[in-house]
Amino acid sequence: MKSRQALVLENLALRHQIGVLRRSVKQPRLKPSDRGLWVLLSRIWGAWDKSLVLVKPETVIRWHRKGFRLYWRWKSRGPGRPKVSAEIRDLIRQMSRANPLWGAPRIHGELLKLGIEISQAAVSKYMARQRKPPSQTWRAFLRNHAEDIVSVDFFTVPTVTFQVFFVFVVLGNHRRDILHFNVTDSPTAVWAAQQMREAFPWDPTPRYLIRDRDGVFGAEFTRRVESMGIRQVLISPRSPWQSPYMERVIGSIRRECLDHVIILSEQHLRRVLREYVRYYHSSRTHLGLAKDCPYPRRVESPDLGMVYAEAMVGGLHHRYFRNAA
Repeated sequence: MKSRQALVLENLALRHQIGVLRRSVKQPRLKPSDRGLWVLLSRIWGAWDKSLVLVKPETVIRWHRKGFRLYWRWKSRGPGRPKVSAEIRDLIRQMSRANPLWGAPRIHGELLKLGIEISQAAVSKYMARQRKPPSQTWRAFLRNHAEDIVSVDFFTVPTVTFQVFFVFVVLGNHRRDILHFNVTDSPTAVWAAQQMREAFPWDPTPRYLIRDRDGVFGAEFTRRVESMGIRQVLISPRSPWQSPYMERVIGSIRRECLDHVIILSEQHLRRVLREYVRYYHSSRTHLGLAKDCPYPRRVESPDLGMVYAEAMVGGLHHRYFRNAA
């Protein structure tokens, strides 16, 4: 019922207040009562939308994204994945601390042998981060003939007095088992040939032998191997990746044992290698064997008792087993 002049002045004052509000507040907060007022005005006032200021397109997109997040938060409500028990988390941390050379796949393999069903991702989440060893890539020939293939190679080990010993290893590619090893300070073709006879004293012998082109594998070695009915497969020069299982087992011996021990003598080296080979065959899980050992280990169910640890290789590694108290 006001005069037109009064309405114009009031409108000017209100617009000035809105301008000040827009300069000082980026986004005013509206209460439900404010929204209800505009709903009521839209029903009784035909020109209600002419007094509104339209929002920017970015504001509409932001509202849509916020609504999308709220929608999926509502839709995803529920208990979620089952939590890993505190006992299993403590066991994972204990294994990780006691075996700093192990990664998540190795600890996961040990847990499977203890009858604990858990994902490898969960193991990785609760353990200390460890550097993973490189993966094998060359498999075509080995897949087709793994049961009839062995690999041989030398690697060197220095002693505390800087004397160098040569370790000869014969590896079965099917189960990754170390069939034979020996130590010498002066390798020759005759000595290497004798090691092959000691590795396979009786029939049957493997069909193929993978080796590099080292000069120590001379004529006497070739003659002895051929007399045993074994066909040699020589890898390309400077291509150790063509004998991946042998390179991997030598790397494992170094990383998991010899890199952490100072060798005192030949007898000391033999004793350390014997202890590691015993652990390697009966306790160490392998990715290529579906996280089993070269000598298969049975899965121990939780009803067999508590989890205990047995120190192996002088405490560098441990084997976990269940036993009733």
